[in-house]
Amino acid sequence: MGHGHGHATAGTANRGRLAAVLLIMLAVAAVQAVGSAMSGSLALLADASHTITDSFGVLVALFAIWVATRPPTAVRTFGYQRAEILAAATNALVLFALCGFIVFEAIRRLYAPQPVAAPGMMVVAAFGLAMNIAALFILRAGQKESLNVRGAYLEVMGDALASVGVIAGGAIIWITGWERADTLISLAIAALIAPRAWSLLREAVHVLLEATPRNVDLQEVRDHMLGHPGVIDVHDLHAWTITSGIPVMSAHVVVEEELLADAGRMLDELHACLSGHFDVEHSTLQLEPAGHADHEGARHD
Repeated sequence: MGHGHGHATAGTANRGRLAAVLLIMLAVAAVQAVGSAMSGSLALLADASHTITDSFGVLVALFAIWVATRPPTAVRTFGYQRAEILAAATNALVLFALCGFIVFEAIRRLYAPQPVAAPGMMVVAAFGLAMNIAALFILRAGQKESLNVRGAYLEVMGDALASVGVIAGGAIIWITGWERADTLISLAIAALIAPRAWSLLREAVHVLLEATPRNVDLQEVRDHMLGHPGVIDVHDLHAWTITSGIPVMSAHVVVEEELLADAGRMLDELHACLSGHFDVEHSTLQLEPAGHADHEGARHD
């Protein structure tokens, strides 16, 4: 028997936040592109490209949330909820690609620095920073609930760091005339983005491999179920995550044979136990008498 269907995804609850951030990022990219043309700043142009790429990541996240709300079918019994995790993994790979681009551009500029209008460069970068900070506040709560939203949050953070780097580089160029400062700051930005991208990718892969949720101790779950009156054994216990905020669990529960006549009550109590103590609202449990496991073939304890 199953329990706990109809659970909304964490990403769906943050759809409005992502849409607002997408509009902010597109506006920032437009201003950066115009500012680059007026100041001759290659750094601003790269920052605009960075923002446009991140905007695409947010757009993918919104699309994934829309897909995840589509109803389940006989072929995809959990619907398209896993699309959010695929989008999070894609965002992580985009972040890695951006790091590579930043490093490539930084090395190129070491050998061929170009003059820029530092004051205009700083003004545009400051505008981008202010908008990115606003976007981070919009996404701050949602990134704790959804890997998909966290991917967008990290991309906006990368944009904010890039803006800080452009401002610092512009100030140094303006004061000292040392144009290679922009290159060193770009490398520092890449070094800050890479660990965050790795963390996001690791979490997404953890979900895609259907690993046990990090906050679930299967031995503790087993011991708790064994403490229920009438439960003799628990085997084939599995826990995994469909998408952010939706852990699921399945198990074979061996009970005293005379209690099978009251299976409905036992299932309700066991489901309530898993939901109340371990925050697992969707669980599938098979009640069986002692000795039934011998007829089940391969077992996975």
